[in-house]
Amino acid sequence: MNLSLQLLSPTTWRDYALLDSGNGQRLERFGNYTLIRPEPHALWRPALDPAEWEDATIQYVRDGGEQGQWVGNPLPREWTLRYNDLRFSCRLTPFRHTGLFPEQATNWEWCAKLIRQRSEGVRVLNLFGYTGLATLAAAAAGATVTHVDASRPAMTWARDNQSLSGLDSAPIRWLIEDVAKFVKREVRRGSHYDGIILDPPAFGRGPKGEIWRFSDDVPALMDDLRQLLTPRPLFVLLNAYAINDSASVLANLVAQTVAPHEGILEAGELALQEESAGRYLFTSLFARWSTNG
Repeated sequence: MNLSLQLLSPTTWRDYALLDSGNGQRLERFGNYTLIRPEPHALWRPALDPAEWEDATIQYVRDGGEQGQWVGNPLPREWTLRYNDLRFSCRLTPFRHTGLFPEQATNWEWCAKLIRQRSEGVRVLNLFGYTGLATLAAAAAGATVTHVDASRPAMTWARDNQSLSGLDSAPIRWLIEDVAKFVKREVRRGSHYDGIILDPPAFGRGPKGEIWRFSDDVPALMDDLRQLLTPRPLFVLLNAYAINDSASVLANLVAQTVAPHEGILEAGELALQEESAGRYLFTSLFARWSTNG
């Protein structure tokens, strides 16, 4: 199976923009608010004048540990953004996140296009689903989706996003589960899915304290997922943040999972492009496979 290495960056955002980056930070617009957040990959100098950074609404400042604090003008507890027909809430978290990874829009579009192209119903499994935007994009395209995440707060957030997007009646199953255990049960049940999305953390804990490490646990998980694919699978998408492996490692895992099915295998980096200087800011690695037809 041939591998295509790519750099993907979304181009259709209206409510989000990477305004500038540099000196270990990124300057972003989320709707009406501008945020400064730490960015270890931004090793270059900012392109904008310091005064434009100083006008940011709020900044995340690390306190020396895993968490930090937001310093600046007070923001609402949450505010709504839009991506095409999706509506979802942003919130400031103690870990610098906002509930949105805007670079993932390229993958939402990819999955949605494949789902629309298949004439019959599509069953999708979204693992480590977080705030549910990939799930909602797939459901809006016509798929029946099973969304699994171990975090109850993330699941509540995802359900709120479902309502904001007007998808309350969409066929989505929301499950607060340890992903690895759930997948093994699905294998025993003989369940099958046409599409699989997974965005595992580099390190994490399950609802009962289960330890998760990407390099230790993803290979076994992918072996189990191979057994959940339908005889005519549509796609498999693997995304990863903050790991020490390469995109080709992810590609090999995905290729092994879909074998012997023929299809298109892609891997590479997801990135955001600055409005200021046009530079690309690396955010995550991905590998994805789709059927030839």
